[in-house]
Amino acid sequence: MSETLPVVPFGGTDMSITRVGFGAFAIGGSGWAFGWGAQDDDASIRAILRSVELGVNWIDTAPVYGLGHAEEITAQAMKALPEADRPYIFTKAGLRWDDDNPMVPARRVGDPASIRWEVDQSLRRLEVERIDLYQMHWPGEDETTVEDYWPVFANLIDTGKVRAIGLSNHGVPALDACEAIRHVNSLQPPFNMLRRGAAADVLPWCAEHGTGSIVYSPMASGILTGSYTKEKAAALADDDWRSRSDAFQGETLERNLALVERLRPIAVAHDTTVGAVAVAWTLTFPGVTGAIVGARSPDQVDGWIPAATLALSDQELATVRTALMDLKAGDGPLEPVV
Repeated sequence: MSETLPVVPFGGTDMSITRVGFGAFAIGGSGWAFGWGAQDDDASIRAILRSVELGVNWIDTAPVYGLGHAEEITAQAMKALPEADRPYIFTKAGLRWDDDNPMVPARRVGDPASIRWEVDQSLRRLEVERIDLYQMHWPGEDETTVEDYWPVFANLIDTGKVRAIGLSNHGVPALDACEAIRHVNSLQPPFNMLRRGAAADVLPWCAEHGTGSIVYSPMASGILTGSYTKEKAAALADDDWRSRSDAFQGETLERNLALVERLRPIAVAHDTTVGAVAVAWTLTFPGVTGAIVGARSPDQVDGWIPAATLALSDQELATVRTALMDLKAGDGPLEPVV
């Protein structure tokens, strides 16, 4: 790596991670239910490599992103790096899709046999012998419980297929149940200025239990990057899931864009982007270890990488709180719950 970023301990594991990680959701491309539209694979690889060049030491992906494609692109990017410079690879299990009907949303499956099959598929696509962090993507909807699938994750550590285990999109009751079986190394909840609910429950839980939290969508799927306008939102392609999201339409879009303008002076003061400010804000909350930040090009990485070291002052945090209150933007706590 040509540059380095500070790292912090991660959830009781032997890993220390940078405060921002590369998110591979958008590089899955189109052709599935929650695709982000057409994506150039070469641009994806260059974006990953740019993040590593700037010091990012982990990538978060999942089988469902592009129905296997994001994992394969991640593997391609790794081949361009000396082994010693390769970042940690985090991926997930629990979403099964139908190859014959790719536009049908994937099913949430917690069946132990399915998870054992999925981990082998991810190992193959990623071309690794061990996955650094393996996460249950969503609670199962197939009548399975965490007591059914969490022991399988624990066993994957014992058999050497994964290094650490975590949950994504699970609440406090599930965290309690899993912690009683095997330590939950990490949690991945949604968290940003517009979706702040995690600050009320799961983030304090993580802080109390020594569980690392890597929050996703810190720029609210792009609306908080500072680059969106009404025209750009209206021009989103039909195969980009955001074209169907309330956040990119009507009064909600107008409110979100107004928030961006309230954030812009903070970005100017730090000679950075609104997106970097939005990401840095999530990192001020106790319990947040790192933020997963997506990119579809190297330039997008350059836009948010300053968040890894950006320190927002108390006055700037107060400015954000006031803006959120004035605009009645989003929901959830405006500051850490103590």
